[in-house]
Amino acid sequence: MNAVTGSKAPDFTLPASNGKNVSLTDFKGKHVVLYFYPKDMTPGCTTQACDFKEFHESFAELDAVILGVSPDPLERHGKFIEKYGLPFLLLTDEDHQVAEAYGVWTLKKNFGKEYMGIERSTFIIDKEGNLVKVWRKVKVKGHVEEALTYIKEELS
Repeated sequence: MNAVTGSKAPDFTLPASNGKNVSLTDFKGKHVVLYFYPKDMTPGCTTQACDFKEFHESFAELDAVILGVSPDPLERHGKFIEKYGLPFLLLTDEDHQVAEAYGVWTLKKNFGKEYMGIERSTFIIDKEGNLVKVWRKVKVKGHVEEALTYIKEELS
């Protein structure tokens, strides 16, 4: 499956870093920035998470919630949040079912090796639960600002 702009965002329930199960429907009435990333504590993922942290209040002012999703276990998410002071929830998708529903569980190649993993992607979901913007194969530099600008200009 591949989540596309204009469709209803695939709903999900995943374990979250706050110790609860979190569903997309929990955020109805708010914009959701759902970003998928490969692995906690790696350079690109750390930069991206810290960029979201830096702009967290700006997203909140636009009535937007940030949710990060990776296959890492909750314990690793907890260490990641603690080390970098991340103010938003990280969700655990260990069996990658949500990543598959959003079409971001893909074949990757690194140094000649092929393996399945998360393709860094961001989805903007409006207050009614519709997918309004999709970025795939995200380059970290400047991406968070781009997502913030989109919400500010298109959804506010």
